[in-house]
Amino acid sequence: MITALVPPSPGEIDDDALHRLYAYPAAVADEPYVRFNFIAAADGAATTGGLSAGLGNDGDKRIFAVLRRLADVVLVGAGTVRAEGYAGDLVDEDARSWRKARDAAAHPAIAVISGSLDLDPASGFFTDAPVRPLVLTSSSAPAERREALAAVADVVDCGTERVDAPAILAELGRRGLPKILCEGGPAVLGDFTSSDAVDELCLSISPLLAGGAGPRIAVGESPEEPIGLVLSSLLTEDSALYTLYRRAR
Repeated sequence: MITALVPPSPGEIDDDALHRLYAYPAAVADEPYVRFNFIAAADGAATTGGLSAGLGNDGDKRIFAVLRRLADVVLVGAGTVRAEGYAGDLVDEDARSWRKARDAAAHPAIAVISGSLDLDPASGFFTDAPVRPLVLTSSSAPAERREALAAVADVVDCGTERVDAPAILAELGRRGLPKILCEGGPAVLGDFTSSDAVDELCLSISPLLAGGAGPRIAVGESPEEPIGLVLSSLLTEDSALYTLYRRAR
């Protein structure tokens, strides 16, 4: 049972309450809004056994599903696609009905970031995708890989030597996909942080000590100044914590 600590609320937090808590700001219709969703162990480890999946519990999975339900596009790095085995539907039948009732596409769009285009066009990510994926790359990516992926996805340049976070936002905004849910990985959060392009962080904290030498949730260059966040909500279930931080404005 998920309960709320901040803001305090008696009783169980149901899915309707989760939708209200995680609703995108009204201003999102005018410009892209970047929400990151991550999980980490209590000691800061972002993975166990090389994957994030082993850190989650039922409450985390419920929130994960709600975040996808609310998004226009799910954005993910190529490394996470390969490691976590992304394939198939992003949302279930109930979520598709919920979205259509609110004049949204049945499925959120799916976009993968890859500067090298090291992606297998025959993988389930492409062959089982409910919508044609977007591949966001740079103009310096290998031509032969670009040609192979163009058969199964829309391949779009978002930078010259490397994939550029502001260019990604411009492209997704141009496509009418302002509600952006980014699911990783650490290099993507690091790039967006250094580009000052993060609006929100949904961070689940698992009640585990994972140890090891795994990554933090963000790696890469630091921004000129750390980005200040404000705690918007704090939920809990079975000793796990689910934080929602929004950018301090």
